[in-house]
Amino acid sequence: MRVLVTGGSGYIGSHTVRELAEYGHEVIVYDNLSTGHRYLSSSFELVKADIRDSERIAPLLTRVEAIIHFAASAYVGESVTNPRKYFRNNVESALKLMDAVLASDVRIVVFSSSCAVYGIPKASPIEESSPRDPINPYGATKLFFENVLAAYGASHNLRYAALRYFNAAGAHPAGTIGEIHSPETHIIPLALKAALGTGPPLRVFGDDFETPDGTCIRDYIHVSDLATAHVLALEYLAAGRESVSLNLGTGRGTSIKELIRMFTALTGETIPHTFGPRRSGDPPCLYASPRRAHELLGWSAKRDLPDILLSAWMWQKRLEAGL
Repeated sequence: MRVLVTGGSGYIGSHTVRELAEYGHEVIVYDNLSTGHRYLSSSFELVKADIRDSERIAPLLTRVEAIIHFAASAYVGESVTNPRKYFRNNVESALKLMDAVLASDVRIVVFSSSCAVYGIPKASPIEESSPRDPINPYGATKLFFENVLAAYGASHNLRYAALRYFNAAGAHPAGTIGEIHSPETHIIPLALKAALGTGPPLRVFGDDFETPDGTCIRDYIHVSDLATAHVLALEYLAAGRESVSLNLGTGRGTSIKELIRMFTALTGETIPHTFGPRRSGDPPCLYASPRRAHELLGWSAKRDLPDILLSAWMWQKRLEAGL
């Protein structure tokens, strides 16, 4: 199958591009490289352009049968301080993209959504039927686009998969690509920078949550497992099946203290860290029920937290050494 991947030079997008190729699909990467990196999608055809540029994207849609849409702004904190950027990039630009899609013959869309659409759930594991009530502009934009896909599905025979992932982490098992963000806000690369001495001590927000050790619990999912899910969702839709919204997680939660201890046990290195006050709106516990993804796609996470930490550690050391 021929696939256009918007944001294919980003973290999750670049892993998905490689997974698509492994499954025998042809890929065109479409990325403005504002946050993506050409290095991450090297050896693939890259069109450097913005998703709102219909003149650039329209001819490409005649060459493909499906689109996987990653391109978006993706910092929760920034979305609170600069919501205008998020509504422009994640809503306005995405609507321009969909105008081009609807004007083409492409009717399969796989969308990079987020567990942020749920806001603060009352209980975990989180099911797809849990109320969607985002508490920040980032989550609101993801929910908006899910609703756009549902409306266009009803009006234009569009089939889509909205994949709501939890905490993406880790790096490609081959060590060739991984996480590159500026600024970096994700806890595992921040922790590894602290362990290497190239970053400040890890700041842990809150040690007084209603959890066994007082730190918040999250569901860490390996980026390569996420990539596989995108390919399986694409093939699911290509087989003529109905649109679907799915959680992508391991179904297991890990506290920050557990994560720090596990890293030390695996590597012998310590993660300097300090504790600060909770961040407003941080729920104590978030982890997915991946049951539906397993039932419909035959997908489940194959890699565990040690795999995540060791692959991220190998990548971070390579990154700090200048690749």
